[in-house]
Amino acid sequence: MSLFNSLVVKILPVIPKSVVGMVARRYIAGEHLDDAIRVVKDLNSHGFMATMDVLGEGVRTEEEVLSMRKQCEAVLHAIDEHKLDANLSIKPTQMGLAMDEDLCYRNMTVLLDIAKSYDNFVRMDMEDHTVTDSTLSVYRRLRESYDNVGVVFQAYLKRTEEDIRKLAPLRPNVRLCKGIYNEPPEIAFKDREEIRESFRRNLHLLFELNLYVGIATHDSDLVTSAYEMISDFDLKKTDYEFQMLLGVREDLREQILGKGHRLRVYVPYGTHWYEYSVRRLKENPRMAGHIAKAFFTGK
Repeated sequence: MSLFNSLVVKILPVIPKSVVGMVARRYIAGEHLDDAIRVVKDLNSHGFMATMDVLGEGVRTEEEVLSMRKQCEAVLHAIDEHKLDANLSIKPTQMGLAMDEDLCYRNMTVLLDIAKSYDNFVRMDMEDHTVTDSTLSVYRRLRESYDNVGVVFQAYLKRTEEDIRKLAPLRPNVRLCKGIYNEPPEIAFKDREEIRESFRRNLHLLFELNLYVGIATHDSDLVTSAYEMISDFDLKKTDYEFQMLLGVREDLREQILGKGHRLRVYVPYGTHWYEYSVRRLKENPRMAGHIAKAFFTGK
């Protein structure tokens, strides 16, 4: 990372929200459900699947939880109404996990019942390490009654391989990603190559266990490794999918689709776009130049 890029990342908290918004537009479908529907329709028309996400996490009141759940319900209804090739991703804390596991479980069952009525699917995203155990606990309970719910594993967490092995008997539908939250070195790999090796090791394990995997990466080297494993395991196109974030590495996205692999784009929307965007920008410091340009030119 250049000194300039590093500096911009450090001062992100004091950069005007409007400036961050100018740069973040590529990562966010918009503030409203209609914006997300429009983006997903366009993605579908070009051969991509999607997963839709209402931005906002760590809610602390039951009123906020209910509001988030209602918005997620609206997404599921809209997917069916507009015949979108899409599913729903949620943050467990949106459903009340930070308050009470049972509250999260109950709200998840409401969403899963609606999704099931539409033959659709809901994925529980993984947040920071403070809720890893509770997220997996709720997921285990849900799998007793639902087969249309998925989970996420983060390659940078040192515990991930053990978690995969423990959950494997439930035949989970898995998204494997590197991980983006700033975690302490005691529990998370910090070196770039260590994280890559963990991703490869855990992806191989997931294929070995014959589990469906969403291969979520924008790293060309990891995509190449995934191609090799897909060939080695002689997988069908329906045994896995690639997944990428809206607005990130669109060139690679096109290459993956062009090789005949299925690819799902993560489409976030909502009024809580700032926190998500800051995480994306910290993950990709090369965007610093765009932030500086927006600050000085307003474009």
